[in-house]
Amino acid sequence: MTVRQVLAEKGGDVVTIGPDKTLAEAAAMLAKRKIGAVVVTREGADVAGILSERDIIRALADKGQQSLTDHVSAHMTSEVVTCPPEADMDHLMRAMTRGKFRHVPVVEAGRLVGIVSIGDVVKRRLAEVEAEHEALREYIATA
Repeated sequence: MTVRQVLAEKGGDVVTIGPDKTLAEAAAMLAKRKIGAVVVTREGADVAGILSERDIIRALADKGQQSLTDHVSAHMTSEVVTCPPEADMDHLMRAMTRGKFRHVPVVEAGRLVGIVSIGDVVKRRLAEVEAEHEALREYIATA
């Protein structure tokens, strides 16, 4: 299965934030949308970074509550791993596991077109395992 197929099922809606917004604004956005990360974009939808719940927690642990007035750009991950829509989900799962990150922006022709989370990866993998299990069950029943 490819990332494009996953995006076709789940949609390409991506929550973004500007690098000049505050961590407090980002935290409020994550809480309101019930998501774990937000893609940081500049004008033209260029991916400038990604900010996750983990990044906010680290900032709070380092600087305390005063970090909430910092700009997102001070705490975002700027070297973002992205993938094209043609990426294979199994390959992406291995990359996410190796890199210990949970969100991958999907970029096509330099434009942000979606995001895949570890939850999306796990959901698709479970569906595949269940389908394999059912196929084996049917095979055994008809043998």
